[in-house]
Amino acid sequence: MALALGRVHEFCGRARRTLAVLAAGRVQGPVFWIAPSWGADPLNPDGMREFAPPQNVTFLAPNRPEDLLWCMEECLRSGAVGLVVADLPGPPALTPVRRLHLAAESGCQAGPQLPLGLLLTPGHGGAQGVESRWQLEPAHRPGTRAWGLSRLRARTDPAKVWRMQPGKTGLELVSPSA
Repeated sequence: MALALGRVHEFCGRARRTLAVLAAGRVQGPVFWIAPSWGADPLNPDGMREFAPPQNVTFLAPNRPEDLLWCMEECLRSGAVGLVVADLPGPPALTPVRRLHLAAESGCQAGPQLPLGLLLTPGHGGAQGVESRWQLEPAHRPGTRAWGLSRLRARTDPAKVWRMQPGKTGLELVSPSA
């Protein structure tokens, strides 16, 4: 699974936060995780320890809905962090997503890292203008953890489905036909 840096991608589905935590584990350096202060299900740092170092994650909790995307935009523009995650209550419109792409492109020139933006949206997502849209759904069986990963949309790649399961070197992607 490759995500273009300096761009904004969308993760949706019931396990979208798991996918974002996995992405956070692949980033060198700090991660900013933005979620509304009124959210009923905040991320538990102890629960992410298996996939990403929680000490690298800074949690931001804006009080107003309009500040969620503003915070993300400013974090991306700074270029100070490699990953900025915004856990949103619903998909944003096209104009804010375009602003996020421009901020990420500016961050590529401003800071020491190429920033990556992730929008977490419920259900099947639907943010317009994202570079790609990925959906992660649990597919656990007794005694085995597994997830179904789908690339629903990408600018340069077709839709595709994988099974993600524990392997010898961590979680592995397996084609369903394999």
